[in-house]
Amino acid sequence: MTTPIWLGARSPGGLALPAANPSTSQLYAPRGVFFNDEWFVVADSGNHRILLWRGLPEADGAHAELVLGQPDFTTEGPKLLHLPTGVLIYHGRLLVADSWHHRVLVWNRVPERSCTAPDYAIGQSDLNSVEPNRGGLPSALSLYWPYGIGIAAGWFWIADTGNRRVLGWPSIPDRGEMAHVVLGQPSESANEENRGGAPSARSFRWPHAIAGHEQTLLVADAGNHRVLGWSSRPREDCSANFVAGQSDFGSTFELPHTPQGPARLRFPYGLSTNDGRLIVADTANNRVLVWDTIPCANFSPAAHVLGQDGFISGGENRWKAVTHDSLCWPYGLCCHDTRLAVADSGNNRVTVWKLPAVFEPEARVSTSSEGATPICV
Repeated sequence: MTTPIWLGARSPGGLALPAANPSTSQLYAPRGVFFNDEWFVVADSGNHRILLWRGLPEADGAHAELVLGQPDFTTEGPKLLHLPTGVLIYHGRLLVADSWHHRVLVWNRVPERSCTAPDYAIGQSDLNSVEPNRGGLPSALSLYWPYGIGIAAGWFWIADTGNRRVLGWPSIPDRGEMAHVVLGQPSESANEENRGGAPSARSFRWPHAIAGHEQTLLVADAGNHRVLGWSSRPREDCSANFVAGQSDFGSTFELPHTPQGPARLRFPYGLSTNDGRLIVADTANNRVLVWDTIPCANFSPAAHVLGQDGFISGGENRWKAVTHDSLCWPYGLCCHDTRLAVADSGNNRVTVWKLPAVFEPEARVSTSSEGATPICV
């Protein structure tokens, strides 16, 4: 077992959570994480800020080098950012889903200094505007609680959660560029839950995260306890091709406080893919599920589970203690090479797991966390 590395404070013991006072190393309910070879980025949602490290931190309690959204490392409260969630670096640009300001902020270059202002906002007419749907009805230019952002099938997508839809552009949109595709609603001005009817293959309740593999688009529809998948990039509003977490497109089965098994989801808020694997933050079950391949058949069971002793448990920190490999309400995910970063929101930390190139057969049989080495940050 690799010696754990922690960003955020260690738990003082038992079920007690780490402290959450803002500093260069403390986190409060982080909901988003992204990293590549150059940067490690965390949406420290409860402190309304973004923290950045150059490269993957390699020591316990590593101090962030940059802060965005606050004037310093010890200030908190909504200012530039109000509950930031999804984070992304794409083609040298930094993007942040500033969810409660109803916009996605864009830095044309990853900042090299703290407190650098963003260049512009997607979803608002300017950087001073923060009204839902620009103060009016939904449109192809507006956003309402955008929680997730991602790249899939070569396109940029926003999970426009409050409008119960997903918006797509062929690249990072410029100022004032309307969405090219609107998924989940019959028109750009509609925003009813499940299109005003029963759940279906073309509706959302709370779309929350985006991921993709090759030409596949995946959306975590958290409110319907499922992940929807399109096997090729949607060019217009259309039905998904497969669903994970439910037996069919019309089901929204939820099983609170009861063993879930390998095929059910409860409020999945995070998604990532890696070498053809699908990785889902099964948030309310306090676990991360891993499919060895994209599950193109409905209700396909996951092959592996992280954060629990098996598929039939789902307690916060296993109802025991905060440990290096336990989870409490995991949200955002990011997989890069062999590392999987998890925004372990309820534990006020981010955990980074070292995934094997191939899970051992014993791990598939036992459905345990064995085979993945956690590094906790």
